Amino acid sequence: MAARYVIGLTGNIASGKSAVAAMLADLGADVIDADRVAQEALAAGSDEAARVAQRFGPGVARPDGSIDRAALGRIVFSDPEALADLEAIVHPGTRHRIYGRLASSSAAVAVVEAIKLLEGPLVEHVHAVWVVTAPRHVRIRRLMVERGLSAAEAEQRVDAQNPEEDKVRRADVVLANDGSLDDLRRQVEAHWGLLIADC
Repeated sequence: MAARYVIGLTGNIASGKSAVAAMLADLGADVIDADRVAQEALAAGSDEAARVAQRFGPGVARPDGSIDRAALGRIVFSDPEALADLEAIVHPGTRHRIYGRLASSSAAVAVVEAIKLLEGPLVEHVHAVWVVTAPRHVRIRRLMVERGLSAAEAEQRVDAQNPEEDKVRRADVVLANDGSLDDLRRQVEAHWGLLIADC
């Protein structure tokens, strides 16, 4: 049995997608985290892990054959061509795994949380696009505080992505995450209430 309604949840790095996903899970949605699924694709023994190690060298592989994402990130976030190569390896298998989870979900509403939702065919499998936004300086500060990145590393990761405005233009729902978590939760609950009323 597949989920009856699928929300595609996206936003740029450190915008607050995970916070929104957790709120939606609390409200009863079945949340599929594309980043976590991609991590599974890079686990030891996977075809994707072998191809990534072949493309980027043995320095990105751990002794068990899984991929060291921090080492890989240092390469791809400073080289757009390398990032494109990585996505070409990882994204197809990740999408296939996500489609399988959507098909087997028994929830009334499923959420696919994906930073690259709009850049590929995954968006064709959702009913609505929800975009989380936050100012650039806020996202940089979050990366420094929550992930321990330097200012230069945080700026590099933020600026490596497509502009936030590109996502907002394609959104059905925009959630502004520039205040408190309570502010964000109120927005999420309001849109959830409208959705459930229509389902």
